[in-house]
Amino acid sequence: MTQPLPLLIFAGSTRAQSHNRRLAHVAADMARAAGAQVTHIELADFDLPIYNADLEARGTPAAAIRLKEIFHAHPAWVICSPEYNGSYTGLLKNTIDWVSSPVKSDPAWTSGTKPFAGKVVGLLSASPGALGGLRSLSHLTPLLLNLQCWLTPKQFALSRAADAFDAEGQLIAEPARQAVQGVVEQTLWAAARLSNA
Repeated sequence: MTQPLPLLIFAGSTRAQSHNRRLAHVAADMARAAGAQVTHIELADFDLPIYNADLEARGTPAAAIRLKEIFHAHPAWVICSPEYNGSYTGLLKNTIDWVSSPVKSDPAWTSGTKPFAGKVVGLLSASPGALGGLRSLSHLTPLLLNLQCWLTPKQFALSRAADAFDAEGQLIAEPARQAVQGVVEQTLWAAARLSNA
């Protein structure tokens, strides 16, 4: 019997009413229904200061090491990226900066790309605007490619997100549900094949 594929899902936001956190919940439910072993994390649970090499020289935060372990343990990820000023959030960049920074004192983490290399990543975004956060994905894509991730061809940006969810946090429009499902399924499909390559 094939083991369920581990899938990591998170949003680049900590706002209580974040559209992207809602979208991450939708994606997690779809992935579980598809048979994945889902780890859905909240970045608010990881206490990371703003990345600074001088600060890091005094010791990598325990939260950064834990995130390295989580990222590395999952062959597939879905990231829901908000759009701030036409790009991804400072929170998301700071998380990636800490997770990708080598730890010279720890042989397990001397490579900054170790938590990223070969991971299959599906990208989603949500925004109240007409483009749905699409520009954040266009900026996030080269950053993840530079870290040696595989990105799925399918991406989805949910526009008019303030009106896109019902009272239970589910997507109202069937085309939006199908688009998110498509990203989730393609992420799982590709990761399963790369894991067996």
